[in-house]
Amino acid sequence: MVDEVIPFTVDVPDEDLADLRQRLIRSRWPETATVPDWSQGVPLAWLRDLCAYWAETYEWRRLERRLNALPQFTTELDGLGIHFIHVRSPHPGALPLVLTHGWPGSVVEFLDVIEPLVHPSDPADAFHVVCPSLPGFGFSGKPTAPGWGPARVARAWADLMSRLGYERFGAQGGDWGWAITSSLAEQFPERLAGIHLNYAPVPPDQSTMNNLTEYERRSLDDLRQFAEWGIGYALQQGTRPQTLGYGLVDSPVGQCAWIAEKYWAWTDHDGDPLSALTQDQMLDNISVYWHTATAASSARVYWEDGFARPSNQGRPTATLTVPVGVSVFPREIIRPSRRWCEPFYPDLRFYEQPEHGGHFAAFEQPAVFVTQVQRAFRTMR
Repeated sequence: MVDEVIPFTVDVPDEDLADLRQRLIRSRWPETATVPDWSQGVPLAWLRDLCAYWAETYEWRRLERRLNALPQFTTELDGLGIHFIHVRSPHPGALPLVLTHGWPGSVVEFLDVIEPLVHPSDPADAFHVVCPSLPGFGFSGKPTAPGWGPARVARAWADLMSRLGYERFGAQGGDWGWAITSSLAEQFPERLAGIHLNYAPVPPDQSTMNNLTEYERRSLDDLRQFAEWGIGYALQQGTRPQTLGYGLVDSPVGQCAWIAEKYWAWTDHDGDPLSALTQDQMLDNISVYWHTATAASSARVYWEDGFARPSNQGRPTATLTVPVGVSVFPREIIRPSRRWCEPFYPDLRFYEQPEHGGHFAAFEQPAVFVTQVQRAFRTMR
């Protein structure tokens, strides 16, 4: 049946693990950069250390066991097989909540937050948690025709929640999860209890430009720096994802570097991203991309959304009428002030700036992330 929900188990063949190890051992490396820092990309010595750990010490089966300890399923949505984790809370009155990751993320980012969301210390904060893998990401199917932009994914998520018996629910997202969560709220406001965003790329309110706060000035300065030095990956994925995919799907070192650079650029660290995420955390997520060969298919969301078109960069978001909570972590790419958010979220119930964390909030600071989600939805239930 098309609407059947089928249990799913992760099981990468032994020969694929052996192939990965041989590819890592036999990798051909470039010379060292002409600068000693990260300004030309991932430093050679740092990446060689990470890839040596991947080849000799990292345990993929550990991650498999952790994933397979959770209820995982696949189901067909709009003609495409979608993988998801679904954990029901035992608490009466738990609010269904769909968590949506982005790029270069996966459901791995949420592994440390599912349990405290499902089994909170206060039952009034309980959620039934649904974590889908985006189309073309992880263990979900890869689209074979264009059209899977954020709006279509949002419609698929609405169908998924109905299929699971949830007509009213909350939604949470960052990165592309922001776009999909916002589209859910725009298309199905009557079904949303509210949304929480840990990434809210709203533009500055022009009426504030003559009296900017110090926080707003720093935010704009960092955004200018990102536009000059940090946006190249998105332009490539938004224009030629297929070309990029040939190299990344064939080279584990390439795939590792492509994602690890974002851990340096977007996490809250002391100069080395390993102070924000461990080698195992990084490689858990990177390995999902490698073993599912999803470098090209995941990159296409940028192409689908027309990210590379100048008219789409810095475009305003839709004005949402549902209750909204926003958490702006200190190392996020775009960090709007509350007054910049208010025109786009007229029912802004919650806005906070946690002290630590970056773009991968649930991955970097799971306890803080859980608290932010709980506090936001207390204003919406």
